[in-house]
Amino acid sequence: MAGAISAPAATADGRHHSGSEARGAQLAAARAARAGIDWADCPADWAIAKPIQCGWVTVPLDYAKPDGKQIRLAVDRHVSTGTSSERQGALIYNPGGPGGSGMAFPKRIATKSPLWVNTAKAYDFVGFDPRGVGHSAPISCIDPQEFVKAPKADPVPDSEADKSAQRKLAAEYADGCAERSGEMLPHMTTPNTARDLDVIRAALGEKKLNYLGVSYGTYLGAVYGTLFPSHVRRMVVDSVVNPAKDNIWYQANLNQDIAFQKRWDDWKTWVAANDASFHIGDTPQKVEQEWLKLRAAAKKSPIGGVVGPAELIGFFQSAPYYDSAWAPTARTWSAYRAGDTQALIDAAAPDLSDTAGNIRSENSNAVYTAVECADAKWPTSWQKWDRDNSRLHRDYPFMTWSNAWMNLPCATWQAEQQTPLDVRTGKGLPPVLIVQSTRDAATPYEGAVELHKRFKGSRLITEEGAGSHGVTGLVNPCINERVDSYLLTGNTDRRDVTCTPHATPKP
Repeated sequence: MAGAISAPAATADGRHHSGSEARGAQLAAARAARAGIDWADCPADWAIAKPIQCGWVTVPLDYAKPDGKQIRLAVDRHVSTGTSSERQGALIYNPGGPGGSGMAFPKRIATKSPLWVNTAKAYDFVGFDPRGVGHSAPISCIDPQEFVKAPKADPVPDSEADKSAQRKLAAEYADGCAERSGEMLPHMTTPNTARDLDVIRAALGEKKLNYLGVSYGTYLGAVYGTLFPSHVRRMVVDSVVNPAKDNIWYQANLNQDIAFQKRWDDWKTWVAANDASFHIGDTPQKVEQEWLKLRAAAKKSPIGGVVGPAELIGFFQSAPYYDSAWAPTARTWSAYRAGDTQALIDAAAPDLSDTAGNIRSENSNAVYTAVECADAKWPTSWQKWDRDNSRLHRDYPFMTWSNAWMNLPCATWQAEQQTPLDVRTGKGLPPVLIVQSTRDAATPYEGAVELHKRFKGSRLITEEGAGSHGVTGLVNPCINERVDSYLLTGNTDRRDVTCTPHATPKP
């Protein structure tokens, strides 16, 4: 994605874009621009049907050593549907994670997704597997079947012994990452993925980058915009990670625990309001009591032998994440209470026969861990982790401990940990469009406000009173029309905009 192969502006601090890395990125982009991409039908086992095509882009593992080890990144595209005069280039997508694959993005054209028909006339939709993900030099930390095995221990500890057991698991996981993927780990940073994005841009023959990033993809966009401000043409960031250096990543996860609790409370209020459909409880307090009862029963005797509290949280957390999960989650719970145990087991337990799916979910977790551990220095003192999470758990119990254990491998990480980039506007950065709901659980609203301050000339669209993660994929004309208009014309409103929320889910 680096068409303009001018030297990246030296706006970055520290090692992140040291002279050698900036030069390496420039060199890799120049090579990619010459090589292009050999588009072909996608491999049969990728489950990506024609007319979407797949290809490869080669990047250095370490941009400070551009002639050293190379890795291949998988990319795919659906060409634009409009006339040649309507075409504006390629629109590249990252869905977040870290650890998410963007390869499903071109299907939005193939399936004629109504929200994207206008944009599809102007842009080829391009997805990619970021370094370490999927088909792009995938990393792993543990045997995938072992990774998904259930039931796991209750994340909420009852004793110091429970905490010790979880600490041991986290340290073993960190060791497994080093053993299975050690060579990749020091290079699994967001700045390197941003450099990869620039190389993909160049390989596509694009002078400038058009980009849509959701969730962690917003942080990738923020880092790209800081490292390559003059290479950006249009950038939409949706559901924004707070890019402040002191937020990446330990604090971000603590802030997430608070936001998840608020959105969990929103969902319980909705379940209670629709008690005629679900019969779980007619007040949020009653719904919470039923949740605690379910949790306690599953702890004592895992449902179907496989669904304990950890698996329940894994399933139920989709409701605070996405409004589209509100009704299905409530229906599954309601059915369980009426005697249908299997629906809950199917929804919450791993499927050991789905080896491909289990490989994907282990890989995605490995990349999530590797990127967050590599991007920033993490506290190594267990006392600090214990104090911070114990305190938060008192008021925000839904996700706090489960999130802590997921991130704890970073406390004993063996590979080098960087200092986060200072995200800010550089010369040539055009207006960036920021979209955010006020009650988002995964990326609290403050993140959008912070990026808006840092990217001068950016425009913020706020979806007031809503909280689904990933706003641009929902039907809300106030937002959809502005995203279309920006991608098609580059225009934004003269001032920030507040939109009313999209429709509340129906039971």
